Amino acid sequence: MRKLSFFFVLALLWSCTTEKSYEPQLYSIEQFYKNVRYSGGAFSNDESKLLVSSDETGIFNAYEIEIVDGGKKQITFSETESYFAIDFVPGSTDLLYSADKGGNELSHIFRLAADGAVTDLTPGENEKASFGGWSDDETSMYFVSNKRDPKFFDFYKMALSDWSSELIYQNDEGLDIAGISKDENTLALTKSITTSENKLFLFNRIENKMTEISDEKGSYGSAGFSNDGKRFYYITNVENEFAYLVEYEIESQNKKVLYQTNWDVMYSYLSENEKYRVIAINEEGKNNLKIMNNVTGEEVALPEIPDGDVMAVNISKSESLARLTIGTSKAPADIYVYNFENGELKKLTNSLNPAINPDDLVAAEVVRFSSFDGLEIPAIYYKPLVASPKNKVPSLVWVHGGPGGQSRVGYFSLIQYLVNHGYAILAVNNRGSSGYGKSFYKMDDLNHGDKDLKDCIAGKDWLAQQDYIDADKIGIIGGSYGGYMTMAAMTFTPDEFKVGVDIFGVTNWLRTLKSIPPYWEAFRQALYEELGDPFSEDSVRLYNISPLFHADQVKNPVMVLQGANDPRVLQVESDEIVEAIRANEVPVEYVVFPDEGHGFIKKENEIKGYGQILQFLDLYLKGGE
Repeated sequence: MRKLSFFFVLALLWSCTTEKSYEPQLYSIEQFYKNVRYSGGAFSNDESKLLVSSDETGIFNAYEIEIVDGGKKQITFSETESYFAIDFVPGSTDLLYSADKGGNELSHIFRLAADGAVTDLTPGENEKASFGGWSDDETSMYFVSNKRDPKFFDFYKMALSDWSSELIYQNDEGLDIAGISKDENTLALTKSITTSENKLFLFNRIENKMTEISDEKGSYGSAGFSNDGKRFYYITNVENEFAYLVEYEIESQNKKVLYQTNWDVMYSYLSENEKYRVIAINEEGKNNLKIMNNVTGEEVALPEIPDGDVMAVNISKSESLARLTIGTSKAPADIYVYNFENGELKKLTNSLNPAINPDDLVAAEVVRFSSFDGLEIPAIYYKPLVASPKNKVPSLVWVHGGPGGQSRVGYFSLIQYLVNHGYAILAVNNRGSSGYGKSFYKMDDLNHGDKDLKDCIAGKDWLAQQDYIDADKIGIIGGSYGGYMTMAAMTFTPDEFKVGVDIFGVTNWLRTLKSIPPYWEAFRQALYEELGDPFSEDSVRLYNISPLFHADQVKNPVMVLQGANDPRVLQVESDEIVEAIRANEVPVEYVVFPDEGHGFIKKENEIKGYGQILQFLDLYLKGGE
């Protein structure tokens, strides 16, 4: 009897200890935003350093990282606007970076000289400019700019000797510049027809001749030219559900498929001397990156990183090194350098706050559920470590931006913060999302706020079926188009979700589609084809699906976050919907950020906004009846 008692007590103690070991430490929003975000990673001329962007000061600035030991040096010191590193200037220690003002999206290209002098290379007051690469002889810089006509982007070449520019291609047809051959004879151009269809052209500058490559309907994207200019590569989904890589011989116009799988090829390019080809595949919501050795015909065997997602790659000019940007669902992306000669993979950054134990965070899981009509809907799921049938947790349906975006496996501090504090999150890839074939992508055309919303409600139902979810405490959250879906849910299906959090979301489609920025002109008609033309009879449907005009139906608490400088979703939209909901005597929390645009850039604003989201959810969802 004593032995039984002893082993019973021992087992009980072991059980208690085991359960306790799975209790995650709770972290504050400030701790989550002591993580550091990195982007870019251009090699210096001698390939000893990388030029990256980092937000460790609270906003993005440019830094140099020594490849040999990971030593980091801050190069720009902005305290107001984020500076995004572009590249080192060939043959010098000067560098380029990009910046806008307060999130207005009018980005300029700046040159930072070795002596610290800064020059705005694209100084037009309402100009929007983007870097387009270096000429083959590295004496000039390419860029696109709308300085001539606010609606269209022209292609320019700027001499590095005196920083004077010349017009290479005047764009009067609303085309998008997609690339230029090394000999500068041929331009690749695209024209949007719908959000799922475009046309692809090659323009011979010598003969002044335009040749259409897109002889069949589909989606087309440039993947660059061969070094000799004889071949052009592009990605298309013609006669296939998923996008694949094609080689096109310019003289003969012959085409052949270079790579195809049962997922979308997202991008592909050749290294400097064509030794390697990079192919990125969007597989189950994460990147599957392949680097093919064109000499041996074999795939380079990169070291595996558990839960790792190679988000970007840049192969050095010597083709001996590759910069890899790798993230996991438990940590922000870090910068690595891979050595092709010895196979070494070196980690140069540590983005996760060392005060956070990754074991306290959760890995993303891909799940699927059936919608109202039987359609299978993919989603990315985050289950709190504390969730169990005895400890039921509240949950959120997360809706991505777009329309046409995709929730992907990867790290987002807000999601991990909410999950760490006991909220399950189901990031739904509703019909109309990219990454699951062109038929799935087109399923929400001229049907927004209807079947795609029903997919989100089916996601809520899936959550409610899990035995560790509190079925009476399910909310919805989303940004941009996801913010629209949130407000559509709260307005048109007011009994489905207990709360809604709208981050920079559309609430009046008539105003949004009439007031899109002028530099979206080339995409305007494609947007109207998918969403509807506000200047036509479509305006009736757009009115009917706009939450603002039906806000009297909102019953449950709502939180709205808005950037004052947002050029896509004007602040007046959020002002009006908040006023309308308050007229119902429904609780509304409204937070406006005077120095943000369409989304957050500054850490202090993320800390404030996201911290208030948790407070709102704790009050109205977790603590609500």
